[in-house]
Amino acid sequence: MKVMLATRNNGKIIEMRRLLEPLGLELDNQTDTDIPSPVEDGQTFVENALIKARAVSLASSTPAIADDSGLVVPALDGRPGIYSSRFAHIDASDAENNSELLTQLANQESRAAYFFCCMVFLRHAQDPTPIIAYGQWWGEILREPQGEGGFGYDPLFYVADESRSAAQLPAQTKNRLSHRGQASQHLIAQLSKSLV
Repeated sequence: MKVMLATRNNGKIIEMRRLLEPLGLELDNQTDTDIPSPVEDGQTFVENALIKARAVSLASSTPAIADDSGLVVPALDGRPGIYSSRFAHIDASDAENNSELLTQLANQESRAAYFFCCMVFLRHAQDPTPIIAYGQWWGEILREPQGEGGFGYDPLFYVADESRSAAQLPAQTKNRLSHRGQASQHLIAQLSKSLV
């Protein structure tokens, strides 16, 4: 079955292809097909994931998988949250977002944080019963970046059980532990039942 991944983020495309491999789907993505990205004007991760999946499914006339994920920092009242990819400004780079996060946390004692992911599957653009899965990954924010791997806030996200940042984890370990890894496993379990 051909399914569109509703993303233009190359790091996410690579990660999601690995994570969803057990389903044996033919995964295409927005970058390869020039489908524009919709305005993400939802107030929650769930709303934004559904907005992306609906827009891409409608444009491609195929089922779609989308995720909306981000970093939630309780000491910053949940920011950057749904604005994680544009925390510093609308077209911010990963480095700019990381710098903004460190600036805002400069006077905070608590550096606890978690990545949250909502992943959805739509059979078609008007699907009234989307499959929705979640994942959450706790850690803490370092005072300076560590590691070259991953993307986004990975260099600042310290994983205590692994004694290193998410950017220092091998891809296989990150995919097993991460918010997106957890959400994809839940999605695979639900899809395996519905696609039989």
